[in-house]
Amino acid sequence: MFFASDNSSGVHDEIMEAIQRANRGPAMSYGADDLTRRVEARFAEIFETDVDVLLLITGTAANALSIAGVTPPYGAVFCHGEAHIMVDECGASEFYTGGAKLIGIEGGNGRIAPQALRDTLAGFDPDNAHLPRPAALSLTQASEVGTLYRAEEIAALSEIAREHAMAVHMDGARFANALVALDVAPGDITWRAGVDILSFGATKNGAMGAEAIVVFSRARKDDLVYRRMRAGHQFSKSRFVAAQFDAYFTDDLWLKSARHANAMAALLGAGAGGVDGVRLGWPVEANEVFLVVPKTCYEALGKGGAVCHPWPGPGPAGEGAVGDDEILIRLVASFATTKADVDHFLAALRQAMTG
Repeated sequence: MFFASDNSSGVHDEIMEAIQRANRGPAMSYGADDLTRRVEARFAEIFETDVDVLLLITGTAANALSIAGVTPPYGAVFCHGEAHIMVDECGASEFYTGGAKLIGIEGGNGRIAPQALRDTLAGFDPDNAHLPRPAALSLTQASEVGTLYRAEEIAALSEIAREHAMAVHMDGARFANALVALDVAPGDITWRAGVDILSFGATKNGAMGAEAIVVFSRARKDDLVYRRMRAGHQFSKSRFVAAQFDAYFTDDLWLKSARHANAMAALLGAGAGGVDGVRLGWPVEANEVFLVVPKTCYEALGKGGAVCHPWPGPGPAGEGAVGDDEILIRLVASFATTKADVDHFLAALRQAMTG
């Protein structure tokens, strides 16, 4: 009953086999190998446009370097108040930009509303040197609470960003989960909707450590190449990162893995939501499930072997707000989650609620 995080799952067998194949014999280093070039071309096919791709091994580096590539040291980056770059990356974006400021915007269901962005930007005069200059908007897809931005919502936010001469970054650590849930083409929720640069994650979806910066605006690539090297994130044996992506994209493994994770989360959410005294914190749209349960229930689940974590954010608002004797917990399904895992947890949840 391990639902702590999709980061906690192992490596998909097909990806591990690809890493082992890449280990046979020598290959050019620093991205000059044939496998890396093939993967870069595959990204262009997937997004149906010319792209520049920089391979990395951590999502924090992908986010921070992406944002640094579009934000000057005196700039402001606008994101949701609970965004990963705001609360979980130890100020990495501010560090790699050389001092740019992150501005959190609150929004229901983990998403930024267009009017909230407009209202926040109204307080920033780009010609007033006493304030950081608006430089970038960062959107998380799927959001920190597992909800999704639709293509039209991304386009509306991107339009506002353009009005203020801001670039648009997307944190796509769970991009595959969002993509299959929305049933759209990758380009529809990225460059066609106004996204300039994407942090494309594979680690949470079965890779060992494979992330990429996908640049839709070619003018920014050269700067990022130097930033990656200076930051110590130019991986010399990059073929092993490329090998993971090569397997990830072969026969749509990335989409199959994400669909499975989402399906397991849907089963988990539907089952838990039907237990008396348990309620969903937010709709289950990707592979994360948030439950509001009595504190005694959470304690009983832990004693029974369930592994999940309390959620530190403010939780749902209104009638669904977390009570004094309750706790908000997060469960995450992955490519490795089985129906038996889900059934076992639901049985433990029912037992914990009935005592």
